[in-house]
Amino acid sequence: MGQLQIKKTLNNNVLIGDHDDYGEVVLIGKGISFNRKQGEVVDPSLAEKFFVLKDNKEKENYLKLLPFLDTDLQEVIISCIELIKTRSNAVLNEHIHVALTDHLMFAITRLSKGMEMKNPFLIETKALYPFEYEIAREVVRLIKEKTDIELPEGEVGFVALHIHSAVMNKSLSEVNQHSQLVTKLVDMIEERLEIILDKESIDYMRLVRHIRFTIERVRTGEKVEEPKKITLLLKEEYPVCYNLSWKLIKVMQQELRKPVYNAEAVYLTMHLQRLQNKVK
Repeated sequence: MGQLQIKKTLNNNVLIGDHDDYGEVVLIGKGISFNRKQGEVVDPSLAEKFFVLKDNKEKENYLKLLPFLDTDLQEVIISCIELIKTRSNAVLNEHIHVALTDHLMFAITRLSKGMEMKNPFLIETKALYPFEYEIAREVVRLIKEKTDIELPEGEVGFVALHIHSAVMNKSLSEVNQHSQLVTKLVDMIEERLEIILDKESIDYMRLVRHIRFTIERVRTGEKVEEPKKITLLLKEEYPVCYNLSWKLIKVMQQELRKPVYNAEAVYLTMHLQRLQNKVK
């Protein structure tokens, strides 16, 4: 890591620096500007203690948030992002600083005015991203501990999506698109098989996870081998599930604009058959 020289301190937790490799950067960390002067060189070995924003768009957007951001709340959010980094053990996409800060600022403001935002994808998010959901729970707990503000369960879901987006380096719109696609597919399954799935059940979790992994495989073009004998058997034995499975695959193809391998329909049929059996 190259040398880093301070150009300007913006508040106790944010400064603008000049980096040998990245040019102008924004540094975020609790108390990093405290007692520091312009022109001072920051020891790069302290890098673990702060976050560096290198992307120009992210820098600009983060600086735009600063005038609206209370210093204490900023420190809490920095702690939250540190927690996410530690618990996920991942290199986070730097967009999380803008996205999560912005989201939590609004969430807390809304809550103080007695407005709560409904989260339509809460159950899906919980089933899709259990690991991120647990970290999000800790984040909401940390906010309560530091500020005495208790964010509702729906917010755990929103924070989990931000975490997933940052850890997987995916845009939030893509994460949302996938959540919406899962909801759409589950609705189709319920309608066609004339069942109501218990959204807290292990079967629901399994189905949603299977759909999610199918979406991921389609997205990355990962090929799954087709078990020919099983295909013929499923086609004959479970025509309803097999046909439904193909309908779901077609919807995935349209939404993701990518081809889906035949084998996916086979594996999906097995899941649907198991669900149908359970309900009968």
